[in-house]
Amino acid sequence: MIVDAGPFIVDGERLNSRLWALIKRAAARGSELHTTHPVLAQVRRDPSRQANLSRALRHFDIHALDESTSVGRRLATSGTSDVVDAHLAVVAERLGTFILSTDADDMSALGARFEIY
Repeated sequence: MIVDAGPFIVDGERLNSRLWALIKRAAARGSELHTTHPVLAQVRRDPSRQANLSRALRHFDIHALDESTSVGRRLATSGTSDVVDAHLAVVAERLGTFILSTDADDMSALGARFEIY
């Protein structure tokens, strides 16, 4: 699973949340969790006040925005403009996984495999 900004914004700081339950379950199973550096740019505004988010991110493989051509092509074919969402779609496809997101409209337009948070 690769996590979009929405779940982090909604529940990244709440230890008794669905996001933290997913993180704990994945850690217990040895499942991989992913996100991207652009997502982190959207959610990490003051790390000194986001200690639980920082703890959560220790469980994630974080992917750099290094697939610009693929992302640009995805934006062009979908007619969308959100680079962060397009990057998530490209990375998820490469990893063979789905995106956990609060943004069904953009994910649908991008043709991404996703689940709503």
